[in-house]
Amino acid sequence: MRINDNFEKLPESYLFSEVAKKLAAYKSEYPEADVIRMDIGDVTLPIVPCVIDAMHRAVDDMAQSSTFHGYGPEQGYESLREAIAVVDYRKRGIDIDADDIFISDGAKCDLGNLGDIYSTDSIVALADPGYPVYVDTTVMSGRAGELLPDGHWSKIVYLDCNAENGFKPAVPDTHVDVIILCSPSNPTGAVMTREELEKWVAYALREKALIIFDSAYEAFVRNPELPRSIYEIRDADKVAIEVRSFSKTAGFTGLRCGYTVVPKALCGTDAEGREVSLRKLWNRRQSTKFNGASYIVQRGAEALYTSEGREAVRINIDYYLENARTIRACMQDAGFTVFGGDESPYIWVKGKNGESSWELFRTMLEKYNISCTPGVGFGSEGEGYIRLTGFNSRENTLRAMERIK
Repeated sequence: MRINDNFEKLPESYLFSEVAKKLAAYKSEYPEADVIRMDIGDVTLPIVPCVIDAMHRAVDDMAQSSTFHGYGPEQGYESLREAIAVVDYRKRGIDIDADDIFISDGAKCDLGNLGDIYSTDSIVALADPGYPVYVDTTVMSGRAGELLPDGHWSKIVYLDCNAENGFKPAVPDTHVDVIILCSPSNPTGAVMTREELEKWVAYALREKALIIFDSAYEAFVRNPELPRSIYEIRDADKVAIEVRSFSKTAGFTGLRCGYTVVPKALCGTDAEGREVSLRKLWNRRQSTKFNGASYIVQRGAEALYTSEGREAVRINIDYYLENARTIRACMQDAGFTVFGGDESPYIWVKGKNGESSWELFRTMLEKYNISCTPGVGFGSEGEGYIRLTGFNSRENTLRAMERIK
């Protein structure tokens, strides 16, 4: 049988796997080293009590014939979808219905799987630096072309993000079919303004393009002037799919649950130019290739939309934001150029002396016993930077920053 040759085009290892490999090698050589991990964006606070209680009740449901749940709806349970529609959207003045929402087992899966519903000939634009899944899944689907000597792929349109433009992608002067945006950005922590998103929506309307808006970190935005959903922009429901996650907001990294919004007004065109509902295509895809997120986990997610759940999430995010502010302030005091860390859990740090990203990684690991993520792993524009995260414990965050001081 023939394999999908696109997989062989990919670099041998995924960024975070490479970091883990180098970290394991260092700890093997220096087993006494007390390495503080500030690289991968995993959380450290436990699941909040109201979610645990809801999942315990859901486990009990599975033990009784009268309350047992087998296969659930592929779109997710109605009660959770309605809670999301009300709290995350309609209470904020955004017209999104439960029927527009699809529960998943995490944003990462949906970001890759959305490629199933648009043409393999689509021209994809994405931010550089950006979350590696955007590039890698584009390569896997055959939309990336060939790898060039500069590390870029021949068919991808790169939206360069750098210190000069505040690490925010600008609208291109060429046509693209699909744009992947992330705000707050992973890895830079940059948050797009309303005016910037309005330009993207206008571009998508003019070019008949699709925006995939990754808002996994929207709950970290505390400034009311900054948008947390692309649907705050007029007519965005005609051009945008929004992907969200409970991983970083509620600590569901080990439980796996998120959701994707595909509005009814959103359409594409088939080979003969006829309009086709993208919601219809996504529903067909999910019904065919996905059996739905766990009943127990969905009951836990639903508890997040109670008053107790919302308050617990707010407290947890405050905790991580305080860690991020601590890191930002310390790195600035130490003479580094720093971005992010105020409306985001990520802190984007530039080397002082023109070091490469991997040189900075090695210095942080060997001199300070702090593990970080090399910025070049997020794209060529990330060269010379590292990413730190506020997701560790307060104690470890303070200990790490004492080493820097």
